[in-house]
Amino acid sequence: MLVNRTRYRNYAAAAGILLSVTSLNATAQSANQAWITDELSTYVRSGPTDGYRIIGTLNAGEQVEVLETSGDYTRVRNSDGNAVWVLSNELQETPSAVEQLPALETQVEELTAELESINETWEQRTASMTETLELRESRIAELEASNQELDAQAEQSRRQVRALQARLETQEEDLLMRYFMYGGGVAGAGLLVGLIVPHLPRRRKKRDRWF
Repeated sequence: MLVNRTRYRNYAAAAGILLSVTSLNATAQSANQAWITDELSTYVRSGPTDGYRIIGTLNAGEQVEVLETSGDYTRVRNSDGNAVWVLSNELQETPSAVEQLPALETQVEELTAELESINETWEQRTASMTETLELRESRIAELEASNQELDAQAEQSRRQVRALQARLETQEEDLLMRYFMYGGGVAGAGLLVGLIVPHLPRRRKKRDRWF
């Protein structure tokens, strides 16, 4: 789509160049030159009014030399060197389409070739940019997949740590309970001994006898 838009812009630029060239050609023409309009033919007279007789015709697009103007007529000299009168509104200041066509066709061919070269260059650049973009997108996808895998591993590690912490807390509670039970057993045994010992019979001490 980008290439098509570029091609359309190039064609529009070519059309603008052709119009500019046409305008420059018109400006460059001498002030005493004119061309017969693109009608099939134009009648010419021997004088500058409709009352003069028609003495011939000029072909459409024929180049003539302007000699003078009188009223609605202009006296011109054709390619045969004959001076005749023709209606001024049947003259134009720019070359006819018939004369411009070969030059314009050549310019169009040259511009078309140049535009094709430009389009080919743009297509190559676009292909290169597309390839680079695809590589970047592929790399981004790989990094995202790796990141997701690392996140999963980190979450698994966090679950394992929580499980170990819970197990350690349980073991600490069990150990503390054992300490309590052991201390209670020792205290109970001491109490029992304290209760039994006073009730044990005491042995009488023997008096020392002197012989």
